[in-house]
Amino acid sequence: MPVAMVTGAARGIGRGICERLEAEGWTVLALDLSFDAGGGGRQVVCDVSDERAVARAFDACRDALSGGLDLLVNNAGVAGPVSGPVENLSLADWNRWIGVNLTGSFLMVRAAVPYLRRARGAVVNLSSTRARMAEPDTEAYCASKGGVEGLTQALAVSLGPEVRVNAIAPGWIVTGEWDALSDEDHAQHPVGRAGRVADIAGAVLYLAGAGFVTGQVVTVDGGMTRKMIYVE
Repeated sequence: MPVAMVTGAARGIGRGICERLEAEGWTVLALDLSFDAGGGGRQVVCDVSDERAVARAFDACRDALSGGLDLLVNNAGVAGPVSGPVENLSLADWNRWIGVNLTGSFLMVRAAVPYLRRARGAVVNLSSTRARMAEPDTEAYCASKGGVEGLTQALAVSLGPEVRVNAIAPGWIVTGEWDALSDEDHAQHPVGRAGRVADIAGAVLYLAGAGFVTGQVVTVDGGMTRKMIYVE
C-alpha cells in the first residue's frame, strides 16, 4: 500500500486530497496545526514552518515510513492572499506567509528526502496562479508562491532521477458553499465553472504516477490565465 504525507490536511484542498488518496487505497499521513472532528488519514499536529515541529512529526510517523514515502504533498499555506498596503506590511506578517508557504515546503522536503529516495517517490508542491498574476496588496502571498515554483524546479533537478518534484497552481477553487457563487463567477472561466477541490485532488493523483513528468507546474484554473480581460 503506497504511503502519502499531506500538509494542510485538516480542511479545504488538503482534506480533499487526503480523502481521494484514501479512496484510492493509499495510507495517508495528515499534518496540520489542528484538526476538527472527522477528516482522513493518520492525523499529526505540525507547524510546517517550525524546524523542530517538522522533525517531531517525522519521528511520530517513523513506523509508517519504514518502507519509504511514495508521495509528499506540500499544501499547507496561510489562508487568504491579501496582506494590505505594502507600506503597512509588517516584517512579522511577511515572514509568516513566507515561513509557511515557502520555508515549510523546504523543511518538509528536506526531512522527507531519505524516505522519498527509498520509495523512489514524488513531491507535489501547491503553488498558485498568483505566482504569475496579482491583485493589489498581495505581495507576501505572491512572493511565497513564486518561490514555491522556483523551489520546485530546483528540487526536480537536484533529487532526480530517484525523486520527481512538480507543482500545481490552482486558480479559483471553491472550498466553501458552491451555491454562494454567482452565474457570473462561473461564466468568467473558459470551462464555464469555478474549480472544485476534486479537480486538485485529481491533479495530485496524476502527478503521483506521471513517471516522465518532473520540474513542472500544472495550472488547474479553468483556463483563466489564458483569458484576456478588459474593463470597458
